Amino acid sequence: MKKLIIKYMAIGLILFTAFACEDFLTETNPNMMSTDSFWKTLDDTEMGLNAVYNSFKNGSVMRTNDEYNRSDMTWPGWGRPNTTNSYYLQTFTNASDGPNSKWDALYKGIFRANQVIEALTALEGTGVDEERWTEQMGQAKFFRGLFYFYLHSSFNNGSVLIYDFVPQDEADFYQSVRPADEVRAFFTADLEYAHQNLPGKWEARDLGRVTAGSAAAVLGKSYLYAEEYAKAAEYFKDVIENPDYGYALADHIGDNFTTQNELNSESILEIVYSLNYKAEESVWAEENTSSTLNFTVSPVGGWRSMYPSCWLIMAYKNDAMDVNDPRNYVTDEDGNSRLRTYNLRTSYSIALVDDVDMDYYGVITAEGTAFNNSETAYWRKHSNWDICENEKDISQATPRSGVNYRVIRLADVYLMYAEALIQGGSGGNVEEALKYVNRVRHRSALQLLGMDGTGEFPGADHDDVTYDAQSLMHHLMYVERPLELSAEGHAIRTIDMRRWGITHQRFQELSQIRYYRENYQFINSEGKSVTRWGSVLFEGEKDANDLIDYQQAAQNYNEAAHAYWPIPNSETTTNPEIN
Repeated sequence: MKKLIIKYMAIGLILFTAFACEDFLTETNPNMMSTDSFWKTLDDTEMGLNAVYNSFKNGSVMRTNDEYNRSDMTWPGWGRPNTTNSYYLQTFTNASDGPNSKWDALYKGIFRANQVIEALTALEGTGVDEERWTEQMGQAKFFRGLFYFYLHSSFNNGSVLIYDFVPQDEADFYQSVRPADEVRAFFTADLEYAHQNLPGKWEARDLGRVTAGSAAAVLGKSYLYAEEYAKAAEYFKDVIENPDYGYALADHIGDNFTTQNELNSESILEIVYSLNYKAEESVWAEENTSSTLNFTVSPVGGWRSMYPSCWLIMAYKNDAMDVNDPRNYVTDEDGNSRLRTYNLRTSYSIALVDDVDMDYYGVITAEGTAFNNSETAYWRKHSNWDICENEKDISQATPRSGVNYRVIRLADVYLMYAEALIQGGSGGNVEEALKYVNRVRHRSALQLLGMDGTGEFPGADHDDVTYDAQSLMHHLMYVERPLELSAEGHAIRTIDMRRWGITHQRFQELSQIRYYRENYQFINSEGKSVTRWGSVLFEGEKDANDLIDYQQAAQNYNEAAHAYWPIPNSETTTNPEIN
């Protein structure tokens, strides 16, 4: 099913421009398709819709590397302790590539969606298949709404340009920014249309297309960001309970991070990638159907240009397992049962040198890579650690990957719903919120929150703590959301920190924490003793080689300059009406 969606997406990029002709040029060039000869049927608009989906897979829409380097979640790679990465250092400007590329990618998607919407509007009432017409309009409006939601939550405090038409000449591109509430109203209307008119599910051949559930999840997220908790909870409850969607947590946390079991029951919005098409294109070409995130995160044939920050590594290492859950027990080489070294969520999210229970590129984790340059963990997410020995094996040494990018999944909705319940009203609904947090934790056999013998899983090990709204919200902010959703989705951690008002405070707190490293010795597959120097991380002070994160970010972060991306200079220098 994945191959079919990719094939449709790869048909071509359907941007057509109408050109005025001089009187002496009266014949149509047979080699040049125009808007007058296209957009005549629903097959034409379907091809245009494929180009919109193609825009969604543009890596600059998510800008994962830069977005997470702006947060407290990552170190920007290439070894410690020094970096020049402007996003991590909080020194980026409107001339930086991050905001420029993201702005360009989002507006390109909007222009393509507008072409489809305009063409469908012209076809309305002409005898075309009404059901197919409605499904296409729902998808086009979903993406225009989604792209505007991303612009609103990413740039200039939400005040950006609105295009609800297809520009016909240069002057049409000269628009001024619109107030944030007007932008929000615009994308909300599009997403509401999609919610009301898209199917809850597609047939198997169309898996990967957006649905009414996708629209409900984005709407819920937008209301949560706006602190309209009752409205957010309404949409999240629809996602969770609507039988037309049929969402359910995947049985295994690892099914959300690799090529195995993609587009599963937990998937709400997912970017589909494949190695089976467009191999002749450059890996950076927009027509390419694969991803490069595997090379971004992997130290095994990749660039390791983004890996977990120290606090996140320690949080993963310290997250307690449910000792009553048999999934947490393995049999050692002597036939004895013992607890796993790390919990399942930790093991499937990051690679730790002393995780002896997980293979990494066909060997034990310590043997899989050198763990040098003061690097004490890597992401497993987005990499192909489970199906190859080196990322270069995947595609003849070029940075290609077929791992789908999970944008929104049900665990994210559960945790957002829990937050909406906590924040909604005096004291919130803590008991109900706790239920959804524990569903996420139970899926990974983690120790549950609350008193022993309570909740949906009374036989599970609980932490025996009585939670109130404040303490449960603190857990969501600093444990559950960052550990469950690390390096996923659209700038989740960056936006979460900003909307909670903790970004600067967070950098200041983390800049005071010191970490030290110890060596790790093991016997490799050839029976030789090997040492991974300074590869095991601990919190505390030891010597001059201690690691400290976010010292520069704590000094440089300025909410006015860094909370949102600035409007890029590619726009301000070419659009005289921008202000």
